[in-house]
Amino acid sequence: MQPDPSKAVITCALTGVLTNPKTHPVPVTVEEMADAAAQARDAGASVVHVHFRNQQEGLGHLPTWEPDVAAAIAEAIRTRCPEIIFNMSTGVVGSDVSGPVACMRRIKPEIAACNAGSLNYLKARRSKAAWAWPPMLFDNPVSKIQEMLDAMRETGAMPEMECFDVGIVRSVGLFADVGMVEHPHYNFVMGVASGMPLDPDLLALLLRYIKPGCRWEVTAIGRAEVWDQHRRAAELGGDLRTGLEDTFYLPDGERAKSNGELIEALAACAREAGREVASPAEARALLGLQ
Repeated sequence: MQPDPSKAVITCALTGVLTNPKTHPVPVTVEEMADAAAQARDAGASVVHVHFRNQQEGLGHLPTWEPDVAAAIAEAIRTRCPEIIFNMSTGVVGSDVSGPVACMRRIKPEIAACNAGSLNYLKARRSKAAWAWPPMLFDNPVSKIQEMLDAMRETGAMPEMECFDVGIVRSVGLFADVGMVEHPHYNFVMGVASGMPLDPDLLALLLRYIKPGCRWEVTAIGRAEVWDQHRRAAELGGDLRTGLEDTFYLPDGERAKSNGELIEALAACAREAGREVASPAEARALLGLQ
């Protein structure tokens, strides 16, 4: 069965891994997470992608894998927005995946992000001829991916295959061929300096390399230039994602004050492409979560 391209499922990535709440308007506390999810839902999001933050005073810029924190955030979001779909981040550096697995088992998200390959995660500061941060390997070997997929199968979470490069897109097809994942949902992560660029022409080419009948979406990372990528994704029939994890900028270059503002702009992209925005109930059906 081919996916219905007439309706776009919109995801809001609420906060990210390390974005500092002292300098950016990202939600951190349990209450802030629930408020941000409600704003995103009211603006058109059916899915919230959630990273868990340390709840101790002064440490909100740091991530946590404490199951009690994950449970408190999930309960607050589900109480405030019972219809919304919960998508949990699972990204960790290194082979120890016990943290995300424990959180998945505790909260049972409907969707869990599965980083589908390794990437040298790099960024240069050209003005200083230096790295923006020490070069880092975001390591996701097949054994680690399998462990994540096993936990997702156990907890009933749909894997969202995060693809940072073209070879990773093609690898997801191989994972399907050997039975690691069925009918994969692709997320093209574009805009990381050492990964796939924000190139609308590349986006069209990527669709040649996904399994037939699979839904896909774009995570566009950057400043105001991300909006050309969102528009092209909407035109090509993809699902859509934005939020303060991915960008701080609206299409006009102004800084966003909230996740709700970004989702309003993304919903406008869908409608300008002649597509409707899926409700949470419609999104569940389109994603096969019912």
